[in-house]
Amino acid sequence: MDLDQIIWKNQLESDRSAVIIDVRTPEEYNLSHIPNSKNIDFYNPQNFMQEIEKLDKEHSYYIYCRTGARSANSCILMSELGFNNIYNLIGGIVEWKGEIKN
Repeated sequence: MDLDQIIWKNQLESDRSAVIIDVRTPEEYNLSHIPNSKNIDFYNPQNFMQEIEKLDKEHSYYIYCRTGARSANSCILMSELGFNNIYNLIGGIVEWKGEIKN
C-alpha cells in the first residue's frame, strides 16, 4: 500500500510490529537513512530474496528507497510472497521530512 509520508510516519510510530526497510544500495544507505532501518539492497536480487524470506510475515514492513520506485516494486514482490502489512513511502527519502541519520 502506498502511503504519503505523513500517514507512513504516523502509522509507523503507532505500529508495535513495525520494521523499516531501506531497499537502496549500501552506498546510498551509508550516505543517509531513516533511523532504525534495515538495509536490503533491491538491486542485489539474490541477496534481496534471501533476506526477505527470513522476515516474519506477521510484522508490518515500512519500505522506502530514493524516490519510491524500488520500494514499490519491493512491496509487490513481498505481497506475492505472502506479506500482508507492507507500506511504501511515496516519494522516498528524497521527499522525507522526518529524521535522517548520516
